Amino acid sequence: MTTWAGRTAAEISAAVREKRVTPREVVAEHLARIERLDGRVGAFRTVRAEAALAEADEVAARGDFAELPLAGVPVAVKDNLAVRGESRRIGSAATPDTPAPQDHVTVARLRAAGAVVVGLTNVPELCVFGTTDGVLGIARNPWDPTRSAGGSSGGSAAAVAAGMVPIALGNDGMGSLRIPAANCGLVTIKPGQGVVPTGDGDSTWFGMSENGPLATTVEDARLMFSVLAGTESGPASAPGVLRVAVSLRSPLAGVTISRPYAAAARDAAGLLMRAGHQVRRADPPYPLSLATTSLAHWTAGTAADARPLDPRLLTRRTRVHARLGRPFLRTVSSGASREQLRRRLEPFFTEHDVLLTPALARRSPKAGPWHERGWLSNVLANTNYSPLTPAWNLTGWPAMSVPCGTLPSGAPCAVQLVGRPGTELRLLDLARQLEERNPWQRTAPMD
Repeated sequence: MTTWAGRTAAEISAAVREKRVTPREVVAEHLARIERLDGRVGAFRTVRAEAALAEADEVAARGDFAELPLAGVPVAVKDNLAVRGESRRIGSAATPDTPAPQDHVTVARLRAAGAVVVGLTNVPELCVFGTTDGVLGIARNPWDPTRSAGGSSGGSAAAVAAGMVPIALGNDGMGSLRIPAANCGLVTIKPGQGVVPTGDGDSTWFGMSENGPLATTVEDARLMFSVLAGTESGPASAPGVLRVAVSLRSPLAGVTISRPYAAAARDAAGLLMRAGHQVRRADPPYPLSLATTSLAHWTAGTAADARPLDPRLLTRRTRVHARLGRPFLRTVSSGASREQLRRRLEPFFTEHDVLLTPALARRSPKAGPWHERGWLSNVLANTNYSPLTPAWNLTGWPAMSVPCGTLPSGAPCAVQLVGRPGTELRLLDLARQLEERNPWQRTAPMD
């Protein structure tokens, strides 16, 4: 008997289109795996078992069945994106438990491509922090369940890493795709601004947050990205000889990069050099003000999201974060500091095609109820392990997390690839070269 859980989205879709398996069989197997494993992982806030099986049958009955790029592929959706008929809780007791009348545009595109939504995944309250824990659940790293899966797309990342779905949908406002992907050994891409739709009326943290895929392979990430962006996937290609800058410097003063993550970046640099690229050490001219700029945007985004909610129902760390952000709302909404950062960094990307950095500074914090701890302990924990992602939300440029090597514990390590606007496919092609020269295990050994 062929097992479909743990297979890639590309493999599943091809088998479904060729009628070697039905969408219902694929979805049922993944639902059974969710039931068996999620008590240990905590990836899902809600599972749509009956609805997903019914929607799998609808996919099988479609007239365009043979042309669907994600035919019968189970997908998990981050719980800050609307799924028709399901509530959108965003990890909070302060949000209404009422069904959404329609799908978010990205969910609609996945469904139009033949994907089946099996559930909504856990997030930290209002998607603020880099650990996924709160009153609705705690998402653990399937590679090391004592550690957080990361955040804020932690539930989506954990679901993919545990083989409960082959792909998942998340978003990234300060690293919220790249952080959990790096923790869980996945491929993700935060698209540049405007490439994937954000949805009318949805929070984008003043244009910093982008929707994107979480996958176990570059092929799946590219396939899902093309569906979300509404473009033709097309075959992967060689990116040509690129000028790759390698930086091991933290953008934030006082935060150091641990040896495993620095080693992963050096290893990736060596792989790209052997692939024929021009690789050299070079640090972007990060301004000293980057820390304060990041904090202002981070807190202001939360302040805007918290405005319509009852503050008495928010956790203390969220209330403090939102209160600190209110004075920054006007200056952040002007976009002036983001434009200043872009102007400062643009010359670096005229000299280099791609920036390669560690994805994280160190492994994620211990899994647990971080939402019950103070605001400062949360901010320090987040900043000390994930200082390398926020700059690229502020600029609005594309950035990826790609597995590369392992930590001493055996959990995956990762690097970050950053490019100038419009280079998403180039980054994906470069990631494929890393994958070919340094293949990684797709999912955590949980069975």
